Amino acid sequence: MLERYTLKEMGNIWEEKNRYAKWLEVELAACEAMQKENIIPKGSFEKIRKKAKINLEMIHAFEKSSNHEVIAFLDSLAKIVGDEARYIHLGLTSSDIMDTGLALQIKDASKIILKDLNRLMPILKKQALKYKKTVMIGRTHGIHAQPITFGLKIALWHEEMNRNIERFKKAMETISYGKLSGAVGAFTHTSPRLEETTLKKLGLKPEPIATQVVQRDRHAEFLSSLALIASSIEKFALEIRHLQRTEVREVEEPFTKTQKGSSAMPHKKNPILCERICGLARIIKANALVSLENIPLWHERDISHSSAERIIIPDSCILTDYTLQKFIFIIENLKVYPEKMKQNLRLSGGLIFSQKIVTALINKGMNRDKAYNLVQKYALESYDTKKDFKSLIYKNKELNSRLSKKELDACFDFSSLLKNADKIFQRLGIKS
Repeated sequence: MLERYTLKEMGNIWEEKNRYAKWLEVELAACEAMQKENIIPKGSFEKIRKKAKINLEMIHAFEKSSNHEVIAFLDSLAKIVGDEARYIHLGLTSSDIMDTGLALQIKDASKIILKDLNRLMPILKKQALKYKKTVMIGRTHGIHAQPITFGLKIALWHEEMNRNIERFKKAMETISYGKLSGAVGAFTHTSPRLEETTLKKLGLKPEPIATQVVQRDRHAEFLSSLALIASSIEKFALEIRHLQRTEVREVEEPFTKTQKGSSAMPHKKNPILCERICGLARIIKANALVSLENIPLWHERDISHSSAERIIIPDSCILTDYTLQKFIFIIENLKVYPEKMKQNLRLSGGLIFSQKIVTALINKGMNRDKAYNLVQKYALESYDTKKDFKSLIYKNKELNSRLSKKELDACFDFSSLLKNADKIFQRLGIKS
């Protein structure tokens, strides 16, 4: 099912043939640099570049006997290129090619994810502005608290994704490093200058100091940034799921004309996209944990990280791309029910104004504890008996001696509770 929706562009990056194509790109860039430095004969690079091709069938055949994919890759090139192939991989080690090629793949995948993120931001901004004045109940612990607006809720999502973009850009920079420093990273058969020239050609930076591998804290930072993006999208999707519950029904994810919600119950409109996002976020977050486990390796390296990375890095990139695209679709086509929001605001019978009354009594000279207890007494009575809170509290003589009817009525005014909404939007820089 996932492959049906995942963009082909992202999937192609992690295809086996493209992985070998990136290795070849690294090898060719190294050969070109070697020729410039007179390490290999003039004209040999051009001959290699003209002949070198990826032949998966040949690589697979060689790997059956060698049980080493890089050697199988090099053996296939030797057969295809001929005599000049002896200059390919000169002085290098497997991880020079694998880690640098991986950085190129991640860099390509990152561009797609960043494009998704940049597509999402104006949609969030548009919806935040559209519902800036749409009043709804704010909930803490799932219980009615005080009014907010739906626009403020989405504005918060917009700001959180801004932070995710900044973190992701930093992670993109951190991961854009390669190495050609050879076995154990000591440049025994190559040179820092050759490495710098080759990596510059590839659009990467040289790992300042390496073992046999690029250090895995870089990959952990990248996957952690994806996990944070996934966690945020999961958080937003979970909120939509809560708001779509039958008893609440303030918001709904899109439901197409031909869509079916249940094999048994025709009335069902389930938040399946949001639920899918929440489920897939668990995988992305779990993969980030594996990337942290990949940081400690034996001595100058082992390959315990390699097998795990073949799963966690492609999967996390593909799933992040997928969940972002699904969330973009959800937000762009979100169904919002302002009238139901107003209806739900009235469910508590005015209890949501309790703090406003406490504050008004304190401002009139009443002890805070006394004011709180007085208001709580009637609030709990209203909560238990379903009687209107405002009617109950009007009857208290001490309260009436402190607050006039006009002042008490003002405590039950929605607009006063949302007087700073515009300032919050200004603080966030969200404006039409």
